[in-house]
This record gives sequence, structure tokens and C-alpha cells, in this order.
Amino acid sequence: MSDTLPTDPMAETFEAHGDRLRAVARRLLGSHADAEDVVQEAWLRFSRQDATAINNVAGWLTTVVGRISLDVLRSRRARPEASYDDGLSDLVVTIDDRPAPEDDAMLADSVGLALLVVLGSLGPGERLAFVLHDLFAVPFDEIGRILGKSTAATKMLASRARRKVRTTERPTGTGQEQREVVRAFLAAARHGDFEGLLRVLDPEVKLTVDTPSGLVVTLGATKVAAGAQLSAAAAAQGRAVLVDGCPGVVSWNGNGTPLSILAFTVVGGRIAGITVVIDPAKLALMDLPAPE
Repeated sequence: MSDTLPTDPMAETFEAHGDRLRAVARRLLGSHADAEDVVQEAWLRFSRQDATAINNVAGWLTTVVGRISLDVLRSRRARPEASYDDGLSDLVVTIDDRPAPEDDAMLADSVGLALLVVLGSLGPGERLAFVLHDLFAVPFDEIGRILGKSTAATKMLASRARRKVRTTERPTGTGQEQREVVRAFLAAARHGDFEGLLRVLDPEVKLTVDTPSGLVVTLGATKVAAGAQLSAAAAAQGRAVLVDGCPGVVSWNGNGTPLSILAFTVVGGRIAGITVVIDPAKLALMDLPAPE
């Protein structure tokens, strides 16, 4: 945004808060593109204000971003075709260059696919209350003003959201340990080792495949193992990557266009979730590394 904002005190003040505002909008909306649109709208509103009349600029800007994001979330609920699943096009894919052990903390701290998905399942009010309070320490009374609810009601929304988030399995283990589990899964799939697949899959593993026709979900280790050849075939010609911090594989067609992305959530030494993106339209929107 610094390339487009004029150089003046208002712009410099806004840009000083820009990274935090983008982070707030990204967590609320699950989409880099939508987050940038929200921050740009916040700048337009801020630029029309008398900055000297705003006692707490950081709080004012966070409130504005929250209100605009809430409108976007409510609009998505009114238009099912504009679902949170569109956020899959915003997955962050980077080359997995086998980081040193001290870098594993960075891997563990990433938001990860599991949390992104569960945030998408929350209602707009729940999501706003949880993200602003638990992730960005915004007081409940300020969040209540955004939602038009009492402080007590806002606390209840956040508590309900927190319970849902806590039931979501989060990645565990070091980055190297997660990679070893994924490699064991891919090796078993390539060799048709059904028992080997069951050993590395959580009994309640969830496989989500993003296709041109929509999401296809498969639940349970037996069913996922039975269809694991898809993962093996895609990964055989792929490159190891990190997908929002999770171990994954990106593969390409012979003409250099992306074929698929696989991402694995490893919990307790087993694969608890697999996300596969094979929708060419969504793959084309992603900033992917080049084939080796």
C-alpha cells in the first residue's frame, strides 16, 4: 500500500498501523485479496477524517477494519456462492528447504490449515469476537460496539467460538517429525501398502479435495487409505513445499501448469487432515514456486 498512498502525515500514520490491520483483516476474512480491499477502504475512510480529533488512532482503525470485515462476512452468508472456501486460493505455498531445527518454532507458530478451516465455520459475530479479542487483544466493550451487542453478549460469542476452536486438532511435533510422517504416507501409497497407510492415518482423518465442481470430503482412515493412490500419483512428480506452514507437495502438468497441491496436518504422529487442491482455476490464482 505504501506505493499507492500519498506521502503526507495522514498516510504515514496509517501505514504505521498497516501491517497490523492487514493481519486483522486476513484472520477475519481468510483471504489476502479481501484483506487488502478492506484495508484500502479503511484508508479511504481515515483519509477523510481529522486525525487530531481521533484520540486512539490504533483503536479507531481496528474498529473500522472490524466493521468493514463484518459486512464482508455477513455478505458471504447471504451469498453462499461467495463462501469461505474461496479462501483456498489464498493458501501460502513456499518451498520446503528443510529448515534447521531452530526454524521449527516458526513452522509450529503458523496459523495452519486446521485453524483457517475452523475459523471459516464460525458465524460472523463469533469470528469477529474470537479473532479481535483472542488474537489481537481488543477489549470486549470495543468489539461489542462493532457488533451492536452488550459486552456480556460479546463475551458469550467469543466463548462459544473458543470452544469450537479448541476442538480442532492443531499440528503437533517438529517440522522434521511431520515431514517423516508425510513421507511414510506417500511411500505406503506408492507401494499400495494398505496397512502402512492405516498406521500413519488418524482413525478420523479428514480428506478434503477442492475440485472444479466443489469440495469433496472423505472421512475415516479406511476410506482415505483406499483412495490414497491419488495422493501418491500427484506427489510422485511433485516438489516438497509448506502450505500455510503444513508439509505439502505441489505438482505440475507436462506443460508446466500446476496440477495439484497437497497439504497434510499431522497431529500426534498421525495424519489428521489432508487438503488437496486440483481445481485449475484456483491453482492458477496461487503464487506457486516454479517446477524443479
